[in-house]
Amino acid sequence: QVQLVESGGGLVQAGGSLRLSCAASGSVFSINVMGWYRQAPGKQRELVAGITTGGRTNYADSVKGRFTISRDNAKNMVYLQMNSLKPEDTAVYYCNHKQDWRNYWGQGTQVTVSS
Repeated sequence: QVQLVESGGGLVQAGGSLRLSCAASGSVFSINVMGWYRQAPGKQRELVAGITTGGRTNYADSVKGRFTISRDNAKNMVYLQMNSLKPEDTAVYYCNHKQDWRNYWGQGTQVTVSS
């Protein structure tokens, strides 16, 4: 089992920045994929960004150039730096960890961007 704990959400004005962090603990394999998803009210959960153990990244088109995902493998941490935030970025953001064909989720952290 892997446990994920997110932090860093909050309320910010449009154009502002936030940094999300996620700590993984438990039976973390050396090879895994970590990422961030988000779910806005009335919408499906969607991938925001993902990063492999080797550092390969992918982003949703809507956040390219504004968000940056990074990780610290030694600490089992993943981060999401969010810049130039827009009201449409408002959602609950979930940390995700994939290993051994299993998905693990954090509890979610609210990000609210005011216009």
